[in-house]
Amino acid sequence: MPNTIIGVDLGGTRVRAARLDTGLNILYREETLTRDEEGLEATLARIKALIRRVLPADASAIDGIGVSAPGSTNPVTGVVVMPPNLSGWHNVPLGDILHEEFGVPVYVGNDANVAALAETILGAGRGCRNVIFVTLSTGIGSGIIVDGRMLLGTTGLAAEAGHMTLVVNDRVTTLEKECAGPSLARKARERIERGATSHMLELAQGDLNAIDGKIVGMGVAAGDALALDIVREAGRLVGLGMVTLLHVFNPEILLFGGGVSQIGEPLFAPMREAIHQYAIDRAYWENLRIEPVALGENVSLIGAAALVPTHGGVEDVTEVAAKLNA
Repeated sequence: MPNTIIGVDLGGTRVRAARLDTGLNILYREETLTRDEEGLEATLARIKALIRRVLPADASAIDGIGVSAPGSTNPVTGVVVMPPNLSGWHNVPLGDILHEEFGVPVYVGNDANVAALAETILGAGRGCRNVIFVTLSTGIGSGIIVDGRMLLGTTGLAAEAGHMTLVVNDRVTTLEKECAGPSLARKARERIERGATSHMLELAQGDLNAIDGKIVGMGVAAGDALALDIVREAGRLVGLGMVTLLHVFNPEILLFGGGVSQIGEPLFAPMREAIHQYAIDRAYWENLRIEPVALGENVSLIGAAALVPTHGGVEDVTEVAAKLNA
């Protein structure tokens, strides 16, 4: 039997697991609700049971298990440090727990990092050695590939671009606090409360509290002036954040995913304008590719599995990609 890899995507709402071949093609997958409110041990039992459901008949054919986890993780120790959406999880040695259970190498990575890994090996960043992936969604996460290797930092906590510090209207804030979906919705509600008129209130059926990031996006699509203004400002701030990343990492490509990114040009046009205006030289952006991600909802499963052939993202991803595509 050909060797296989197990990929696991641990999320706040659901856990997914898949069996993949060594070319990172998904062969079979299953999912279950996370139900973290039932406690850590119950959630760990569900993760183990889900993995067993996707194991091949010959367990000796497994090269390893890769896990995509939310929030800060330490890929060296396999510890999930502080996930923002899993209650009761703090410094959980998930790698050791799964290794003890299944007896194979286990690698654990931050969800945005492994998404960057997947997109660089098989997705929109294929062939690139310097990649920045940004997900604009309920939060803002990122993964950075530098000279073919995943940027991890001393304890795996690097590449948190969403928490880049900004000063906006004399307030110290972050990119995530200004530009993630809930932030856009909050700004819309605040301005409507102050008297601004907006079609978004109708889209929310008159319930101000029901305005969320999705409704802001719908407002943009409908040409709502307030929604467009909020998104244009968010695009400008994202652009300023990208300028900092361009100056520090000089990537070949910026990749964007997440629900907020699907707003499209109303967000990305002011982002590009800010990049062009504030980068210290056009050399940082004149050949820069700015593209959407290519792997869709499977990106976390593929990225988790990609941790195995890259040994946790330590190996050169372009060399691994070349072997997979040989």
